[in-house]
Amino acid sequence: MAKLPFPVIPVLDLKAGRAVHAVAGQREHYQPIRSVLHPGSDPIDLAHTLRGTLGLHTLYIADLGAIAGLPPELALYKNIISLGIHVVVDSGISDVRSAAPLLDLDDSSCTIVAGLETIRGPRELGEIVHRAGAERVIFSLDLFDGRPRHAPGSDWAGDDPCELARQAIALGVRHLLLLDLARVGTGRGLGTEGLMARIREANPGVRVSVGGGISRIEEVLALRNAGAAAVLIGSALHDGRIGARELARLACENTEG
Repeated sequence: MAKLPFPVIPVLDLKAGRAVHAVAGQREHYQPIRSVLHPGSDPIDLAHTLRGTLGLHTLYIADLGAIAGLPPELALYKNIISLGIHVVVDSGISDVRSAAPLLDLDDSSCTIVAGLETIRGPRELGEIVHRAGAERVIFSLDLFDGRPRHAPGSDWAGDDPCELARQAIALGVRHLLLLDLARVGTGRGLGTEGLMARIREANPGVRVSVGGGISRIEEVLALRNAGAAAVLIGSALHDGRIGARELARLACENTEG
């Protein structure tokens, strides 16, 4: 399959070196993934299949162990990069020091996610953007049932998602991700379409990607038409609701557009 003109980014949630099925942000209950793409939960095999079978060349990695405070699985990231895949990694960074292992990876192969649920505050985000460069950092505006999910003890001003986006953009962020963890793996849709529209209207030069709860290719098409920079998809790829045929339709409609 040819590379898609509109970025569909598959998601792998990692726990103890295995890919797991993420559902509604209840991480303590996540079990090894069962995928129609590959018989097993080995992340290297799954990444290879996502690239070879579906033609997806960028992979979002949520390192759940690192998000919980364990060391990041750097060797695994490097093995996936060696397959010719660009990785977008959320390893639970809280400041520049915790981001250092990702900063040491090739900047053409790794994009760094700074998530609201782990970053200590605006100053730390600004330092990461300054150190890594705006093009290499995505600020994930983490939500749970529509409410911002802050790191314990963080010092963000307020709880309004649009205001948090404004603060991040003022610090140099040029790419945001809207992710409602309560929607992940549920197939209930994003629930953040209105927020995406408001952020894009107020900040036309900023890219806004979205993820969590996607179940049908029609949703991807609608998000593309609404101006999303990219769409993250996990469960719908692994259970076959969105497969090679649906992605071919997306490529076709992109070409026709």
